[in-house]
Amino acid sequence: MITTILLIVIYLAFISLGLPDALLGVAWPQIRLDWGLGLDAAGIISIVITGGTIASSLLSGKLIKRFGEGKITLLSGLMTGFALLGYGFAPSFLWFILLALPLGFGAGSVDTALNHYVATHFKAHHMNWLHSFWGVGATAGPVLMGAVLATSGSWRNGYFLVAGIQLVLATIIFISLPLWRLQDQKSEEQHSDDDEPTEAHGKDLVKPLKKPGVIYALLVFMAYCSGEYTMGLWGASYLVQVRGIAVESAANWVASYYAGITLGRFLAGFLSFKLNNRQMITLGLTLATLGGFAMFVLPSSGLLMIAFVLVGLGFAPIFPAMVHETPKRFGKQVAQSVIGYQMASAYVGIAVFPPLFGVVMKHLNLGLFPLFIILCVSFQIWAVYRLNRITHSYV
Repeated sequence: MITTILLIVIYLAFISLGLPDALLGVAWPQIRLDWGLGLDAAGIISIVITGGTIASSLLSGKLIKRFGEGKITLLSGLMTGFALLGYGFAPSFLWFILLALPLGFGAGSVDTALNHYVATHFKAHHMNWLHSFWGVGATAGPVLMGAVLATSGSWRNGYFLVAGIQLVLATIIFISLPLWRLQDQKSEEQHSDDDEPTEAHGKDLVKPLKKPGVIYALLVFMAYCSGEYTMGLWGASYLVQVRGIAVESAANWVASYYAGITLGRFLAGFLSFKLNNRQMITLGLTLATLGGFAMFVLPSSGLLMIAFVLVGLGFAPIFPAMVHETPKRFGKQVAQSVIGYQMASAYVGIAVFPPLFGVVMKHLNLGLFPLFIILCVSFQIWAVYRLNRITHSYV
């Protein structure tokens, strides 16, 4: 009973993690008009958020060891909730930049803490479903912001609403803190020799980057996150400015993209019984490519939403399948170290390319948005091909 309740709380916490991710992209067309900002100004906020996420991820090991996952999750929920509340009251763009730091710091620490806790205390299949619940939050965020924009016309009210939800979830986590301690005690009592041993320490752990193919794996993660976050950050602006879609409708269409990721990850859990990781990656890249081209050819009607859903469905299995394949590609001895580098590469993709896209599009044409998504996917196809060629020997 304790385990079931705690799992529900953890899933709610991961929904909380996804809620703020697409809010800025959806609200940005209105925010920049209100404050007279350039299209690329959103990239500054994105960089600061990512910087906070990276910093908290690097510190998370020490923080978790000292305070435990439950308290870290609570603190992160409070930080993100109050940061979003501050966005609602923000008098200027400078405050958006300042509040982006605690927003990113909270997101990074809770991400690491929950992944670590589930990996330590629960079976592997719970980890797969955990990331699906991030998609639930990421899908709900744009829907809520779009609904508020449609009814009140105020992006501030959208941030107030999501901040309130975050703080309610933080309250639930606070109430559940005794359950975290009970689960820790239960796990310690059940700890026995059947637990998987930790990775051995050897020469391979010192130089994981010298393992054949690792560089290509890092490039896949960088390109994947570049495409995924560019879709969320600039998708609404593309729909409004290039396709002439109303802001409220654009919010729902961006939500459909995150819904595609969410649904795709649920379905991927079942498909994985029939398809291996490499096949799942290939299927995802194929669907994402089709979605990218569909953004070019489909008219500015409800049909265009199909393109966003296709890209989301395509992106869905790539990240988890790449992570899960890591021990097979490079060996269990270096898997943990390689995964760490992969996460770092993912953050580089998030921090650099979506903001850079905004800067470039300020001087060119936002209509090139679908082309950038296709380029990100094409780069992944090339890197995955090279990676599979180098690491084929275990099959």
